[in-house]
Amino acid sequence: MRPNKIGLTAHTGKPGVAELTRTLVRELERAGLTVLLEENTAALAGLPGGRAIPDLGREADLLVVLGGDGTILHLVGQLGDNIKPVFGINIGALGFLTCSNSSAYVEAVECIAAGKMIFSERTLLDVAVKTPGGESSTMTGLNDVVFSRGEVSRLIRLKTSVNGEVLTEFNADGLIVATPTGSTAYSLSAGGPILAPESGAFVITPICPHVLTNRSIIVDEDAVIEIQVTEREYPVFVTVDGREPLRIENATRVEIKKSGRVLPLASLPGVSFFGVVRQKLKWSGSNI
Repeated sequence: MRPNKIGLTAHTGKPGVAELTRTLVRELERAGLTVLLEENTAALAGLPGGRAIPDLGREADLLVVLGGDGTILHLVGQLGDNIKPVFGINIGALGFLTCSNSSAYVEAVECIAAGKMIFSERTLLDVAVKTPGGESSTMTGLNDVVFSRGEVSRLIRLKTSVNGEVLTEFNADGLIVATPTGSTAYSLSAGGPILAPESGAFVITPICPHVLTNRSIIVDEDAVIEIQVTEREYPVFVTVDGREPLRIENATRVEIKKSGRVLPLASLPGVSFFGVVRQKLKWSGSNI
């Protein structure tokens, strides 16, 4: 389907992004599309208007993001309930979520204007942090939830349960709960498996566990994962999609489950997840 209103936001710290923004606005408008700019992006490009990201999510049919994976994660974290389809144009070095390079912006505009995008519905996580005092806060993530030890060079203890049944108490540098989308991020660096976007699973990956038999475990996406902090001496931090870490104390419980919403993530025709994996990880066939 061809979108009518395009919300455009950019990583304003990337070199050349102001000129690329102006070029994209010109080309999208030439194709008969209405362009709505995020406020910081508009200011950088010297263009009128500009909206906050939640407003952009309410008004636009498609969100075009100039940057890398981190820019998309930052956007999703600010959209709240206004999740809209996302088309990423990569300006960074390594992008699993973006579907086009900045040098191919003409092809990207043609694809958007013709409505020829293919969307993959990406699972989102709902994260609830519940303190012993009864306070609760919630967050939404696309990639992962990461428990870490902060600046203290000590192992931390995290009691982990799945659907109410105790899995184990990890004694490790930290713990990652990742969606299939996030399986190619921190979890992969920590030795976790790559999950296809449609695999219908989450992966729990310990970071440098003390017990060498502790390994990644894949659970059903309908599972409810609960992490309870059992570390009495040192602080533990939880981070969703690399955002500002939240310090959590002993006996705090973090409940992680599949969100009722999904993120429609765009790709160009003929581009597959496995093709992206081969390209980004530089996989090749055997020489034998």
